[in-house]
Amino acid sequence: MNTEPLVVIVEDEPKIAQILVDFFQLEGFKTQIVSDGLHASEAIKASRPQAVILDLMLPHKSGLTICEEVRAFSDVPILMLTARVDEIDRLTGLNIGADDYICKPFSPREVVTRVKVILRRMQKTTQQQVDVLSYKNLQIDTNRFICKLGEAPLDLTPVEFRLLTALVRRPGVVLSRESLMKNAYDDSRIVSDRTIDSHMKNVRTKLNQAQAENNLLHSVYGVGYKLE
Repeated sequence: MNTEPLVVIVEDEPKIAQILVDFFQLEGFKTQIVSDGLHASEAIKASRPQAVILDLMLPHKSGLTICEEVRAFSDVPILMLTARVDEIDRLTGLNIGADDYICKPFSPREVVTRVKVILRRMQKTTQQQVDVLSYKNLQIDTNRFICKLGEAPLDLTPVEFRLLTALVRRPGVVLSRESLMKNAYDDSRIVSDRTIDSHMKNVRTKLNQAQAENNLLHSVYGVGYKLE
């Protein structure tokens, strides 16, 4: 990489944090460790990193709470570390804006790879010409990461933004969950149908909050979703 992107690692276990630091630095990243949940949001806001590795279980404040606080001021990619693999925790994290989960024990090389994929995607987006998509009164500026329904801005997470963009590009066409998954995650990861459904539920809620009568997003039972 030509520059040294910063990754903030919010992790209270020193050995895990140091392993991540070593692997990220080998790949040309700068790193910052935050070992306590109490000051994590403040540190992320001050340092403005390109990515955040966030442990779910932290002293004084949970990773879910920190994720929610960060989403109030930043769309920085957040990858959550967790030893709790039940579906409720996963969906709760996704609902408040986490981009991905990495379950302990994990491969530090995989963590670095996922961050590099996200940053390559973001760099590619910023280099493209402005691409404004529209369908009815919904507008998406894919270059500036802006989405509006009428005059109302939609506060979407990166995953939600990519899902809605995929649907706007092909209005009236039913996109399968597998197809939507490929649009949402370009690093070939596998996520469950329930995860995609959770994201789409959030998108529908935000569309309805912006304009209750829009009814643009439709689910097709057993198949997927479409805009119509």
